[in-house]
Amino acid sequence: MDRVHLCPAAGGLFSLRGTIPFRGATTRLIPLLLSLVLLPVFPLRADTIYQATADGRQTVIQQQAIVIEDDSSFLVYKHFDLAERRVTRVRLNKGSLPYSVQSSNASGRQQIVDLWKRFGFKATVTEVSGKVTRVSDAYLDFYPPGGRGSLLESVPARTEIPILLDGGGADSVDFSKLARVEIQGDRLKLTLRDGKVEAGKFLMPTNQPAEARFLGITDQYNPASRDVFDFSAPLQQLKEVRFE
Repeated sequence: MDRVHLCPAAGGLFSLRGTIPFRGATTRLIPLLLSLVLLPVFPLRADTIYQATADGRQTVIQQQAIVIEDDSSFLVYKHFDLAERRVTRVRLNKGSLPYSVQSSNASGRQQIVDLWKRFGFKATVTEVSGKVTRVSDAYLDFYPPGGRGSLLESVPARTEIPILLDGGGADSVDFSKLARVEIQGDRLKLTLRDGKVEAGKFLMPTNQPAEARFLGITDQYNPASRDVFDFSAPLQQLKEVRFE
């Protein structure tokens, strides 16, 4: 899903936009933020996006991005969203003040993708067929049944699993709290990192007919891809997800 921005704030290596949309996120982000501060100095050379101001100066809109579309109407780029801990796609509407891009080479783009993979959620996914895939920057998104058509833009992607608990009530468990997810159709067994176990049914966050899909980036991901994933599988076709 593209995020449309008319005039986004200048961004650095990672972007943290707006409020953080999940409970306890500030505490969970502290180790990640510290790791960013303590990162060695890398010669990172992904794309940098500028916008001209009314007085003719150049303002940095986003650094360490990968631009995937640039035409007379829109500029579309990928970047790592720190609040969501995944790679997102942003579409900028071009107005009267033009954008410009300082582009990187293929090596620079691969380097920034490798860094993105360090800070997203990593998991080993086992499908019902037995196929095993290791993915980075994992998240859930929602599509029409059977994966036909575009994703459901009214249902935001997320890095948490909503569950209708067997004992009554509901929960939405952030990936950061999960060690293992066992899946049988719409039945889930969640093993948390603290040892707690929750069981129940996947709670679809919409009344529309929809299919939840588990997505992420593998080692074969092409930095030039328009998509922010190269692994995509319906949740009901998975047997197990083990988070690192």
